[in-house]
Amino acid sequence: MAFRNEAEPRLQRPARRRIGDAHLKRRKSRGGGMRDRYARARYLSGLDPEKDCHEIHRVHSRLEFPWDYGRGLEIALWKACCVPAVSEQLHRSGHVEHLSQKRYDDTRILLGEIVANGTESSRGRQAIRQINRAHRGVTYANEDMLYILSTFIYEPVHWIDRWGWRKVTDAEKLGSFYFFRRIGRLMNIDSLPEGYHSFLEFKNRYETRCFRYAESNRQVSEAILRLYVSWYPRPIARLMSPVLPARLDEQARRALGLPEPRSWATATNTAILTAHACFERYAPRAAAKLTSRPAARTYPGYPTGYDLSEIGPTHDAAQPSKGRDGDRVLHRRKVDRTDLHHHG
Repeated sequence: MAFRNEAEPRLQRPARRRIGDAHLKRRKSRGGGMRDRYARARYLSGLDPEKDCHEIHRVHSRLEFPWDYGRGLEIALWKACCVPAVSEQLHRSGHVEHLSQKRYDDTRILLGEIVANGTESSRGRQAIRQINRAHRGVTYANEDMLYILSTFIYEPVHWIDRWGWRKVTDAEKLGSFYFFRRIGRLMNIDSLPEGYHSFLEFKNRYETRCFRYAESNRQVSEAILRLYVSWYPRPIARLMSPVLPARLDEQARRALGLPEPRSWATATNTAILTAHACFERYAPRAAAKLTSRPAARTYPGYPTGYDLSEIGPTHDAAQPSKGRDGDRVLHRRKVDRTDLHHHG
């Protein structure tokens, strides 16, 4: 699919009624598949990528590709460690090496709140405030923050295009771009690119220039790999430890000090992900049941509920506060399992 020129004015589309989640989930067959597997893609393609970016990204990441989107985010978190300026601060803080599950859960819960509720909601605003608080103690350069933000857009897209049951549509790509660009503004990140392709070009140039090996890269990467492997049952974990690095590109592996994967590990990874894509395409309900589990291990209340004040570095927990609308935003909340995308 070709993108239009970014400077080209967008054609006006007729207003469309938002289709609820129940309607999007309704068209299923007895075998757990869907009679019309492309209904959501058509629905999203009829929306305006900029104005409707939250709805597009919400449906895309929570309903259409929840498992694959989660895997893409795992690559995004891993690749941030390829940059010595980032990994050195992560290593000094000890958050990744000693609190890796909590840091992962914090990231996924806060992002899940924003995706579920939008940037203008009281819970979405509180989640963004928690993210900004978590970054007060770090001194990343603006371009480092730009790069980290870009990985949340392009790594899931790259993963789904490679391993998903279908390719990502233009509407989904642009919706994700505009959604995270909005988040970037609320995080006070400067010099945000105006277009999808210009941001992707920045990301690629940054990786070429800034990815290089450092001991802190290796130390933080090892902690992340241990975390990802820990989600599997013990016999499978021993197998997945050499398989998971095959999901990274060669440039990232070199920067992290990871060896070239063995041929059997690459073949195993390909077989697992190809089989999942096939299963997801023809029996999505069954695939969801097999790959889902409670997504956060750090907070005892999850998935029955958690308080947003708990999310983030323990030394900087927010106190209960009120949003602009006067409603209490830090309340115990029963959480939909799709607020966080499931591991696998």
